[in-house]
Amino acid sequence: MNKIIFKLLFFYLFVLQTSTLQGQSEVLDLNSDHYCNKAHGARRFFSGAPRTASITDNYDLKYYRFEWEIDPAVYLIKGTVTPYFKVLTDGFSEINFDFSSQLKVDSIKYKGIKLAFSQASTYTLNIKFPSAISKSSIDSLSISYSGAPPSGGFGSFIKSTHKGEPIIWTLSEPFGAQDWWPCKNGLDDKIDSIDVIVTTPAKYRAASNGTLVAEKDAGGDLKTYHWKHKYAIAPYLVAIAVTNYSVYTDNVKLSDGTNMPMVNYVYPEDIEAAKKGTADNVKVLQFFDSLFISYPFRKEKYGHAQFGWGGGMEHQTMSFVINYGWGLLAHELAHQWFGDLVTCGNWEDIWLNEGFATYLEGLSRERFPQGPNDWRNWKAGKISSVTSTPSGSVKVNDPTNVNRIFSSALSYNKGSYVLHMLRWKLGDNNFFKACRNYLNERAYSYAITSDLKAHLESVSGQDMTEYFKDWFEGQGFPTYQLSWDQKDGKTMIRIKQTTSHASVNFFEMPVQVRISGEGKEMLVRLENNINGQIFELSVDFNIEIVEFDPLMWLAAKNTVIKETISSSADPYNEKEVKVYPNPAERTINIANEVGIFSSFSLTNVNGQSVLYGNLEAGTNVLDIFHLHEGIYFIQLNGNKRSTVKEVLIVR
Repeated sequence: MNKIIFKLLFFYLFVLQTSTLQGQSEVLDLNSDHYCNKAHGARRFFSGAPRTASITDNYDLKYYRFEWEIDPAVYLIKGTVTPYFKVLTDGFSEINFDFSSQLKVDSIKYKGIKLAFSQASTYTLNIKFPSAISKSSIDSLSISYSGAPPSGGFGSFIKSTHKGEPIIWTLSEPFGAQDWWPCKNGLDDKIDSIDVIVTTPAKYRAASNGTLVAEKDAGGDLKTYHWKHKYAIAPYLVAIAVTNYSVYTDNVKLSDGTNMPMVNYVYPEDIEAAKKGTADNVKVLQFFDSLFISYPFRKEKYGHAQFGWGGGMEHQTMSFVINYGWGLLAHELAHQWFGDLVTCGNWEDIWLNEGFATYLEGLSRERFPQGPNDWRNWKAGKISSVTSTPSGSVKVNDPTNVNRIFSSALSYNKGSYVLHMLRWKLGDNNFFKACRNYLNERAYSYAITSDLKAHLESVSGQDMTEYFKDWFEGQGFPTYQLSWDQKDGKTMIRIKQTTSHASVNFFEMPVQVRISGEGKEMLVRLENNINGQIFELSVDFNIEIVEFDPLMWLAAKNTVIKETISSSADPYNEKEVKVYPNPAERTINIANEVGIFSSFSLTNVNGQSVLYGNLEAGTNVLDIFHLHEGIYFIQLNGNKRSTVKEVLIVR
């Protein structure tokens, strides 16, 4: 049995296996591998290879006109692709595209002239011009071709059925665009705008990116659908799907007052479930639109097209989804900001797409719980995934391997928790402001992890180098042992840490602790910067329970024990450090006369950091007049020893 026949048989067995799931409201458990489970699909469809050559770097894509003939009952693509490009170098006498040699190029025309071309390798189309085109010129050519595309990546160009009806859809991430159209198959050049024109038998509809500007009879029982998209788009996000869709529209009012359509192309047999799911998704779109920046493609649409693959794909302005469950729709919607508006500039940085989309799906559950403990269960599932294996970094160590790129545990789940911990470390205001700045600065372009890091640092004033070294480049996770002791009017907490992988010797992170007893409780944030660090707290009740990370901010394991903690070897002396006045109105003084403590942090009762900085020997004056009145905790940090004091701010 040859490889092509084997792949086709394997694919149809997969379709048969998953077809029974298509009508369900939620295919995957929210705590299992993620809805957008691309690595799962890759195990079935991987072939081909990523683009590695630089032969397409000498031009900039400006526009594409796609004209295709598609019959979903026939595994075939036929049509003409017309790219417009800007020449970036002198002596530009030939142009190269990434394009499968399994498709037959019928002709290539340039200014009415047929051009010579060759396909020297599996995925290279080389075209010769009659003479060199001058630098900075914008020019075009038309490539007519036909054939049965190979099935690479997650399928690239896929034919299946639903309820006996044929469907063809595309899914090009990460390397599959070259399987079915001539492109620059990399993460370095977005196309400024596209027209997608699909002619198909009249009983079918074609879904694609952008706005449907025309739907007309094409003669001979055919119809033509013309979609126009005027925003920059990465090649892997260009997509079509063709079947007997039912179509309806939800209205979405955005934060800037725009009324935008949510256009839904749905299998007729799933119309009722779809209507409930997309109505719910309107709320999520409005939430993301207000939390981050306005929906990036608001002059056109957002929408969904149903397809038969076991998950979803965030095609720009029209996500392809297997069903209309909350988690799947929220995840793919989130990609319109993180993945489509701003696209990872290297597959090493895919977490900028998938980690963000996974986290935003979690945020949608925090904002709109879908059941008891929904947000808590989401966090528990992600922590369980991250701590289930001792190794693995969020940074992709093999960007040619589809399974590694789309690792559920690393790119999705750990990536999402890297963001959740950043939110905890920096506070909501700083975190979300930095995310908005990142989106605005890299809008309609590509980004890498250092771009996000720069905005986090700029907004917060913190150096994030160690954090990203540990949590992005480093492997594994921490296990904490929290010991506590209460005697002679003092409460002591010691935090020790072991790491699961040698690439990280210590994860510097703030740790939240809840202390309760006698019907009282206090929630404190401990800036844990040293292994074995001891904290002294002011607790005015007998402690019964001490909880580590009760709100689940950290991707970590932990144990909590009560044991004797000795502080006799520590030079700290209560008389040498004073915090006053208490209550305080405008300023807090820290009398650090012998310089025992080197830094401080002030947190509110929710454990959010509101003020931090370094301490000098002598009296340090903190301006707190901008803070709201209430109870705060001030932590003073020294060599392996910290103290936490409660202060009251009044107005």
